[in-house]
Amino acid sequence: MDGMNLVFIIIAVIVGLVIGFVIAKTMEKKSASTAIAEAKKESARILKEATSEGEALKKDKILQAKEKFIELKSEHEKVINSREKKINDAEKRTRDKESQVSSEIAKNKKLNAEVDAKRKNYDERLAFIEKKQNEVEKMHRSQIQQLEVISSLSADDAKAQLMESLKEEARTSAMKFVQDSVEEAKMTAQQEAKKIIISSIQRIGTEEAVENCVSVFNLENDDVKGRIIGREGRNIRAIEAATGVEIIVDDTPEAIILSCFDSVRREIARLSLHKLVTDGRIHPARIEEVVKKTTRQIEEEIVEVGKRTVIDLGIHGLQPELIKAVGRMKYRSSYGQNLLQHSREVAKLCGVMASELGLNPKLAKRAGLLHDIGKVPENETETPHAILGMQWAEKYGEKPEVCNAIGAHHDEIEMTSLLSPIVQVCDAISGARPGARRQVLDSYIQRLKDLEEIAFGFGGVNKAYAIQAGRELRVMVESEKVTDEKAAQLSFEISQKIQTDMTYPGQVKVTVIRETRAVNIAK
Repeated sequence: MDGMNLVFIIIAVIVGLVIGFVIAKTMEKKSASTAIAEAKKESARILKEATSEGEALKKDKILQAKEKFIELKSEHEKVINSREKKINDAEKRTRDKESQVSSEIAKNKKLNAEVDAKRKNYDERLAFIEKKQNEVEKMHRSQIQQLEVISSLSADDAKAQLMESLKEEARTSAMKFVQDSVEEAKMTAQQEAKKIIISSIQRIGTEEAVENCVSVFNLENDDVKGRIIGREGRNIRAIEAATGVEIIVDDTPEAIILSCFDSVRREIARLSLHKLVTDGRIHPARIEEVVKKTTRQIEEEIVEVGKRTVIDLGIHGLQPELIKAVGRMKYRSSYGQNLLQHSREVAKLCGVMASELGLNPKLAKRAGLLHDIGKVPENETETPHAILGMQWAEKYGEKPEVCNAIGAHHDEIEMTSLLSPIVQVCDAISGARPGARRQVLDSYIQRLKDLEEIAFGFGGVNKAYAIQAGRELRVMVESEKVTDEKAAQLSFEISQKIQTDMTYPGQVKVTVIRETRAVNIAK
């Protein structure tokens, strides 16, 4: 019984399980059908939305494509229009050129026709003129023969009288024309050179001093003269032996004279005397000691002067020996002109002129300062100072342009650079200043006298004055003897006389003054 119940229970359980399984399957199938239906609805909805979005996107893309097409079409039309415009412009230019060429051809044809007509007319007129000229010549010869018969003069005699009557007038006109032509040619040819040289000279103004071969040593009283001379002249002999300077003691009150061609030795003697007189101890041993100290002092001063000079001029890198040579220039003179002052002036002139010509002004200053270093050798030599200075410059490493300018400033060697003529010109300018050198001063005064004498050599001249340092000659003429036309001719003749008979720097302006005065006295 129990076994049967167990079977029934198992069967009931199995049947329940089967029924549950079937029910579950049925419910699952029903749920799946519902999901599928919903999925189908959702897919239909999604498909519908996709279709709608696709249609909208399609319409948008079509619209964009249409806009891009319209834009490309517009650009293409612009390019086509631009090309058509260029083609039309080119065609227009071509038509214009063709029209212009046609008009030029027509114009040339017309001109050729006119030229041919004028040439024909000219040939006819030329033939007519030649015919008339022959007739005039025949009539002229006939009239000359008649005049010769009437006046009992030949044609040559009449011509001579006519030429004589017109000679003075023709000469005046010719002189004036020649004068104007010469002045115009000079001004045109020398304008730039004058501008550069004059501007350089005007920018350099220095005081000129003429040194002598003697120096005056001033004394407080004449009692010191006896102490300088010493017992039986031993002190003065010691000074002369130590310095190489001649000491002149005369009756000049409170002064003695130091004479020597070497200004360095003269300066050593002057300073030594000053120290001896100030100290009061004057005897041969003391004299030798003071002279030695003074000599060393002068040598140091020479170096200092050289350094100060090159610094003032802005010159750098100069060798010590050349600086010492520059300092020695202070105690040298050239025709009475201080050599250092002359060299400084030449250096400044060279710098200014080189700047005007677009050259290196520092190099020009260097060449100008060193151009006369050959005049201050420690040992005398027969070599020309320009060559000696060039050798020194080469020895101490100066540039070839500077060396050539030093050696060529008196034409001893050939000039190879533009600095050489500049240094030569500036050296002449510095030395040619009135009063700069004694020799030049004498010739300058004589030149002024000669200028006035030339003016007095012409008729009708009342007074003549050389002014403006000899650059102008002012001539006063008598109004009764010299007319206005004659005054212009006289000015030209005097200038030509000066030009041919005299040697002078620059140019001389001749001014002829003629005035008429009417004087009456009221009583």
